[in-house]
Amino acid sequence: MDTLRNRLRKCSALLLPVLAGLATVVLTVQLGAWQLRRAAEKRALEQAIEQRGAQPPAALGQSDPPEWTPLTLRGQWHPRHLYFLDNRIHQGQAGYHVFAPFHDQGSGRWVMVARGWVAADPDRNRLPAVTTAAGPIKLTGHVRVPGESFTLANPGAYAATDGARWQNIDLDAWRAASGLPLADFYLQQTSATADQLVRQWPRPEAGIDRHHGYALQWFAMAVLAAALTALYLWRIFRRAPNAE
Repeated sequence: MDTLRNRLRKCSALLLPVLAGLATVVLTVQLGAWQLRRAAEKRALEQAIEQRGAQPPAALGQSDPPEWTPLTLRGQWHPRHLYFLDNRIHQGQAGYHVFAPFHDQGSGRWVMVARGWVAADPDRNRLPAVTTAAGPIKLTGHVRVPGESFTLANPGAYAATDGARWQNIDLDAWRAASGLPLADFYLQQTSATADQLVRQWPRPEAGIDRHHGYALQWFAMAVLAAALTALYLWRIFRRAPNAE
């Protein structure tokens, strides 16, 4: 009877660490599987973006098209408003992404256009000169939607029109600065125009490889937890006959 009580007492003492080990295995396996699901979701989103981007450019209507939709605008630039996004690097050189409002004649809407990249002047007090066509032109590009965390870099430039330097995209602030009813998206221009701007836009990183890396780490932790739990049990039961 005493031997049975001792074994039950030992089993009770073993229960907590074994359950902790098993819980760790279950949790880490679930976390690894979640990372794989996130990678699959992002891969599907990436494929959808590629398929959408491969479609022929469409004309702008009254409703906002989905992000990455190829779009064609026909109209002309606003004669005054020009915005420079600071600290944009191209091939190791500092510069600006140039933005300007464009009036699409077909829809009657104003759309902010990311025109391209231009190198910064060595003198930070001077902004580079950018050529802007005066007459009607045709633009093509992809629809982009800015994130919600963008903020105004220079409040002093809020009411500026031509030559304002900004840190991030802020369509609300640009509406106020220009007085124009800008759309809730902007066009990332891909068509060539005679302005000498570079239009090699980087694709956003989906982070699929990062999710795979995290999944591998979680599964490795699950294997380690299972191995340590098994080793713990093996040592306990190995000592059990000697304890009798």
